Amino acid sequence: MALPHPTPTARAVVTGASSGIGMALACVLADRGHSLILVARRGEILDELAKELERRCGVTVEVRAVDLSNAEATARLCDELKDREISILCNNAGIATFGPVAELDPGYEQAQVLLNVNAVHDLTLAVLPQMVARRSGGILMVGSAAGNMPIPNNATYAATKAFVNTFSESLRGELAGTGVHVTLLAPGPVRTQTPTAEEASIVDKMVPDFLWHSSQRVAEMSLDALGRNKMRIVPGTLSKAMSVAGNYTPRAIVAPIVGTFYAKLGEGEG
Repeated sequence: MALPHPTPTARAVVTGASSGIGMALACVLADRGHSLILVARRGEILDELAKELERRCGVTVEVRAVDLSNAEATARLCDELKDREISILCNNAGIATFGPVAELDPGYEQAQVLLNVNAVHDLTLAVLPQMVARRSGGILMVGSAAGNMPIPNNATYAATKAFVNTFSESLRGELAGTGVHVTLLAPGPVRTQTPTAEEASIVDKMVPDFLWHSSQRVAEMSLDALGRNKMRIVPGTLSKAMSVAGNYTPRAIVAPIVGTFYAKLGEGEG
């Protein structure tokens, strides 16, 4: 069974829609005729995007300026979505930190768990019963190849993505035959455009250009995979290599190697 066709009453929800993969997912969904609910902290960016997509694609776009690392704000959004016709949910919002956990801001680490884990879990629980009842729906989980292995100096992020990866693939087993699709996106480095030398981050400088994927292409590939109810999509050479390393290389070997790379990312952010 394919994904639900666009209707005037149905909405596709995209979290983290103010930039990167989330914004690209919103654009691709709108291009394919889906009306949207866009979620992110930066409401002004969502407002501009909503106007552009409504003008260009003729769809309805609603904006919810919500900080999903705030449990109360997330609960209010979940309460709303329970009573809406949600055809597709793209759990995309997420943040990462680099460096030893003991040296990082505890509040930000806790916010990372609330956003990367709790919000994903709660939003899924909010929309899943209605999808099962209609025997139609799609949930795209944005996990990471980082969730397949221990990563010193990226510990909280890797752990949160391990939850998303496992939750997504476990959910698929429960939903087999229900008409509800679940696909896990485990992307590698993704960006909208190549930065100038002055704008380049430490990640841009350390990862060669040929390993980057465009946000637009990843969004298209992900939604196509969701339409086919593919279990996992891993775009890019680096993410594929990390997935293989995480699944088949002894953790005592892979952790120090990967941890050294992520330690350099932490130094660059300091």
